[in-house]
Amino acid sequence: MPQVSDLTEVVDNSTFVRPIYAGNAFETVQSNSEKLVLTFRATAFDAAGQGGNAEVVNVEATPAQNLSRFVNRQLSQSDRPELTQAKVIVSGGRALGSAEKFNEVLTPLADALGAAIGASRAAVDAEYAPNDAQVGQTGKVVAPQLYFRYRYFRCYPTRCRYAGQ
Repeated sequence: MPQVSDLTEVVDNSTFVRPIYAGNAFETVQSNSEKLVLTFRATAFDAAGQGGNAEVVNVEATPAQNLSRFVNRQLSQSDRPELTQAKVIVSGGRALGSAEKFNEVLTPLADALGAAIGASRAAVDAEYAPNDAQVGQTGKVVAPQLYFRYRYFRCYPTRCRYAGQ
């Protein structure tokens, strides 16, 4: 079943609009599939009103197969702006060399600017920063007004998804 993600507009039953290039452009996509999996950008739509006439369908749940288990939930808490909404981001890569150096270099600058802290995938994989700090193609799409990227290697403009590149 095809998936169409991050929708900001529904044109008709098979045509949709979604942002690309960190929201600096939009593309219209179409699917002729009878069934689709759609995800929406929540901030692009008004809240649903009360008293609609949508059909409610009860679906029988399949019995649990016990193939997985819940381990724990960790919610990140920070005094910093949320990464996808931040006007200023200070971001670092694996070339910083360690989690200690990552924090030593980026935190004072982020504190001074009131900025969010981001990280490359390599820095997250090396455990310099938490997963929710990952920015770019496999992380969060960001479009700040000011972006400091410190010590990224192998990050070419055609592969990185930041505003202005």
